[in-house]
Amino acid sequence: MSSSASTSGAPPVGVDVGGTFTDVLVATPSGLQVRKVPTTTPQHEAVVAGLDALRPAPHAPLVHGTTTATNALLERRGARTALVTTEGFADVLAIGRQARPALYDLTPSSPPPLVPAERRYEVPERVRADGEIQTPLNEDAVRAVGRRLVAQQIESVAVVFLFSHLRPEHETRAATLLREILPDEVPVTRSSALLPEHREYERAATTAINAYVQPPVARYLRRLDAALGERPVRVMQSNGGTTGIDVAAAEPARLALSGPAGGVVGALGVARRALDTDAPRLLTLDMGGTSADVALCDGAVPRTPEHMIADLPLRLPTTDIHTVGAGGGSIAQVDAGGSLRVGPESAGAEPGPVCYGRGGTQPTVTDAHLVLGRLRAEHVLGGSGPLDMAPEAARAAVAALGADMGRSAEAAALGILRVANTAMEQALRRVSVERGHDPRDYTLVAFGGAGPLHAAALAEALGPTRVLVPPTPGVLSALGLLMANVTHDAVRGLLAPAAALRRTPKPLQDAAAALADALDRRLAPHGSPTYAYALDLRYDGQSHEMRVPVETPLTGAHVAEAVQAFHARHRRRYGHAAPDAPVEVVALRGRGVVSTPAPPLPREPTTNAPLRSARLGTRPVWFRPDGPTDTPTYDREALHHGHRLDGPAILHQYDTTLVVPPGWQARGDAWRNVWMER
Repeated sequence: MSSSASTSGAPPVGVDVGGTFTDVLVATPSGLQVRKVPTTTPQHEAVVAGLDALRPAPHAPLVHGTTTATNALLERRGARTALVTTEGFADVLAIGRQARPALYDLTPSSPPPLVPAERRYEVPERVRADGEIQTPLNEDAVRAVGRRLVAQQIESVAVVFLFSHLRPEHETRAATLLREILPDEVPVTRSSALLPEHREYERAATTAINAYVQPPVARYLRRLDAALGERPVRVMQSNGGTTGIDVAAAEPARLALSGPAGGVVGALGVARRALDTDAPRLLTLDMGGTSADVALCDGAVPRTPEHMIADLPLRLPTTDIHTVGAGGGSIAQVDAGGSLRVGPESAGAEPGPVCYGRGGTQPTVTDAHLVLGRLRAEHVLGGSGPLDMAPEAARAAVAALGADMGRSAEAAALGILRVANTAMEQALRRVSVERGHDPRDYTLVAFGGAGPLHAAALAEALGPTRVLVPPTPGVLSALGLLMANVTHDAVRGLLAPAAALRRTPKPLQDAAAALADALDRRLAPHGSPTYAYALDLRYDGQSHEMRVPVETPLTGAHVAEAVQAFHARHRRRYGHAAPDAPVEVVALRGRGVVSTPAPPLPREPTTNAPLRSARLGTRPVWFRPDGPTDTPTYDREALHHGHRLDGPAILHQYDTTLVVPPGWQARGDAWRNVWMER
């Protein structure tokens, strides 16, 4: 595969594949060049189509956000996977944690394990909790399992042995023996290489996820690489950093939130410039065609050590994003109880909303906006996109839904938007209010193709008084890809008393050296990395920990400072702390970062052009059930630094539409952002 390093000097291309559209962007000193094309199956065809439409330099590097891994998990279209584990532990994936997310559900159900019982194998071996070998690896048993895997036509293998994070030798040897027997194209994922820390179930589940998605992701990346020729490629990870295409193919579990992570990085990058601060406080809303992703940023990309995807725990560093099934393509329908429901079902890209004219028959959020006058067919994708809009069909579909409820088409459309907004409001409250943050202290950054249509209404419901809409909100995730540094995260489990490590920090220092070696191997092709470390700490007896940065060199004094910071964070998060209680160091985490040049964003002086130069006209728009309001419309591209306008107003641009409701104002800033304020 192509190297991710580039000496071409051409500006890189950001390509983000969404559920409905694939976004392509190049940043130059003169401005942002963008294109949107419908997402295809396979995805690489949409990537090539987007590049053909934008025509960047032939050897310009590409930074890619992909949903291949996510879709394989959500749709259960991964590889035929086997699990090889310690004798007596084949059922760990099925047993799980015995969690009851729906406590009062009398008939609870859970998705079947990625690896069914007939493809889970045990071999005699055992490492004790203290790291000592109790039972040596039975190599003949491993070879026998390998032959059975060949007979079963297994496509990928996960090797997960008990306490292998302490002693990886058995897993390493078992993987070597299996590779000698299995066909060359069958990958083997070792838990001790992917996730060397405790928590047997999470380690097994994460390793199984990686094995399950590795073949389809590797096939996709090979096809993409072949289609791109010599163009270097980096791929966005869930943690908000990029990696080389080879690492992405080997550890695709790190790509589960590839696209949404780019949006959060982009929102932070734009807000840092607009607010002239390195630590802006943001609520982000990324509403696309299929779903809406929200996050809270206190000056940095929020990260979590574990994320649930397809009801499976993925214990790898991930951007802390909450997703709901509320997008422009979310389908509205009346349920059996007579209530209006919007999503999570989506019309997707094919056939898409009714108004796309591609055979869709069920009304969607986008169709509701069209009925209410907030969208106009001639302004979708700048009136030059690959869509033959069908506004009459959209109105008929919404009107039919309204008839089922005994309401007009406009009343039904307003109801669709209220239901969709409620779902997104709940998501925003979950990442803010439910975690002790006041939304009024944050700026709402709205992006995605549909985010600016809903942002002001959500801000009114939550409390923020201002909304930031980036210059190209519909493709901000693609811009975020260009802002992301090359990163790699690594971990070493410790499970040692903090007091002992204060007295004798050598085990911590040895773990740090091992982490630095691992990070160097992954990052060396991209440049010289910088390192940052953190400790996972918990009170003795707790089952979950908190992550606290630790200074280097890793001395006893710095461990003591981290423990004090842990007490403070615990009190802030949970309302109490126990400074006299013993603290346990669960793991040491390391992050290596190779900085990449920030993409240029043009800055403009205050305009002398009158606001009327941006005016397109006036049309009736529905904001309330009692009737439409004559609303001026503007060309957002002609709105410059110094322009101000009062709502109601509609601002049209190539990749989105902004709704400025009555009682709000909009203004342009020097970075080509639009601020909506009340």
